[in-house]
Amino acid sequence: MPITLEKKKELVAGLEGALKDAKSVVFVKFDKLTVADNNALRRSLQTEEVGYVVAKKTLLKRALATFGITGEAPEMPGQIAVAYSTDLLASARGIFGFQKGHKENVAIVGGVFEGRYMSASEMLGIATIPPMQTLRGMFVNIINSPIQRFASVLEQVANTK
Repeated sequence: MPITLEKKKELVAGLEGALKDAKSVVFVKFDKLTVADNNALRRSLQTEEVGYVVAKKTLLKRALATFGITGEAPEMPGQIAVAYSTDLLASARGIFGFQKGHKENVAIVGGVFEGRYMSASEMLGIATIPPMQTLRGMFVNIINSPIQRFASVLEQVANTK
């Protein structure tokens, strides 16, 4: 049964409202995803405050057209869902984490990051950026490494004398 014009306008308005405050949007291709897996995906995204909506591609394109996004939209084959968040990395990281266990069913096909369309490879690069706590730990380790080496050299000098 076809969707009425009023229903389409309502769906586009709903998508626009959901994507209005989103800083990053990930286009997700999903095939043969079971209901249990879909529910698990939604729950895992909810814990990270990421919204997840399955949308018709034409309605999604209409909703995205209102935001003035730069660049060329990626090709969206098959069934498409949208993961969006006010956190720049949460939506991409959430989908990427779920994709690891469901490679044949879920794939990132592109997205919108800071007002620009991104390809699948660019979104995967964004998804693999470590969380802020991990980055801080890596930074502290880099700063601490020369100090540790200097201390071990001083210890070796003290042991030889």
